[in-house]
Amino acid sequence: MVMIMNNERVKTTKLDPNERIKTFKEVDLGFSEADAKREASRCLNCPNPRCVLGCPVKIQIPKFIAALKDDDLEGAYEIIAASSTLASICGRVCPQEEQCEKMCVRGLRGEAIAIGALERFLGDWALKKNAFPLKKESDNHIPVAIIGSGPSGLACAQALLSKGYDVTMFEALHAAGGVLRYGIPEFRLPKEIVDKSVDNLVQNGLKLKLNTLIGKTLTLDDLRKKYRAIYIATGAGLPKFMGLENEDANGVFSANEILTRINLMKAYEPNSATPIKRGSTALVIGGGNVAFDAARSMRRLGLEVKIVYRRDEAHLKARHEEIVHAKEEGIDLVFNTLPTKVLTDADYRVTGLEVVKTSIDGDKYQIIPDDYTQIKGDIIIEALGTNPNKIVIDNTEIKTEDDKIVTSKGHTNIACIFAGGDIVTGSATVIKAMGAALEAAEEIDKYLGGKDETQ
Repeated sequence: MVMIMNNERVKTTKLDPNERIKTFKEVDLGFSEADAKREASRCLNCPNPRCVLGCPVKIQIPKFIAALKDDDLEGAYEIIAASSTLASICGRVCPQEEQCEKMCVRGLRGEAIAIGALERFLGDWALKKNAFPLKKESDNHIPVAIIGSGPSGLACAQALLSKGYDVTMFEALHAAGGVLRYGIPEFRLPKEIVDKSVDNLVQNGLKLKLNTLIGKTLTLDDLRKKYRAIYIATGAGLPKFMGLENEDANGVFSANEILTRINLMKAYEPNSATPIKRGSTALVIGGGNVAFDAARSMRRLGLEVKIVYRRDEAHLKARHEEIVHAKEEGIDLVFNTLPTKVLTDADYRVTGLEVVKTSIDGDKYQIIPDDYTQIKGDIIIEALGTNPNKIVIDNTEIKTEDDKIVTSKGHTNIACIFAGGDIVTGSATVIKAMGAALEAAEEIDKYLGGKDETQ
């Protein structure tokens, strides 16, 4: 196929904004096969690919794009699967613009190759073809436990299954997927994709134990009696709050609660057992992806939505496409505005926020004295980040710092226990959690498999 030197990338198809605010259907519909091949043809196939350096799991990006160019879709997918079997997920939710695509040479004089969209295309193709069998080494029947079924747990499970280990995964909730299921809305990541990705691992030998909260249902000591190694991948699910006056009023939520009730419990359905009380205006505090996910979700429930952010637009942490989609969907962005108090009525129900204007000096913001005002709203959602939940490791000897587990290449201070992802780093990206999992899987294999002669 002839290389296309167009400096502009091929665009994916998206739902019309007027249609998508009425539904939780996926917004970005991805590439057709023809468009995927057109975009792949823009790749320069660099001899020293910078894009691979930008990928936390080191997918051989030019090689899979070259195979796609040559109509070898199965070969292209297998190149990705050597590093990740979550291509459909990562292609949708990873911040490629800050990782592989940021490093793309084509981006120096135009638009970078749409690496994420190409990865998604191949992942979706594999899902449809059920082309997911892991290339496994012979089974060694050594039992390993994984705590948490989010991206880090799934990536570690994939790596250990491929090495022949007998892997059991414990999940506290009634459905697997972790943050992929409860934290990312359907319009960005359809849960069918999560289900199929988990089912693939189950079909390849993963034993999945749901409704099992380690630290309560079972303890780490219980697991140590049965499993030769344990990988903790419980993420960071405890929401942070600002500590505003009246913050406990009726109508104040964390983004985690809103997203969990919508994504996991289908609170938007008329017959939901845990419906979200619908007001008229939701005020979302924060500027990251979670804030935008919560805001766009509430918009789909029929509310007017304002995102209140203490800095200016240039300092937003959310992905560019999320910001664009939010604007298209009619969400109002209120910048340089810091909430100072939750306003309530006589029944202690939310009526809005008291706020103060700010100015920006570099990356810092300063309050403008006496510049206070009010913003009306009957639902307030705080999206200020999360902390790890220590319930798994409470009353254990595992070393922590600032509530996070301390590790070295995935090793904790207890020989048979490993950890990775947000429980170690704090809130980070899906692909970084996966990268940590793959490193930990190698260390678990050395610990159990005797590949390291020093063990």
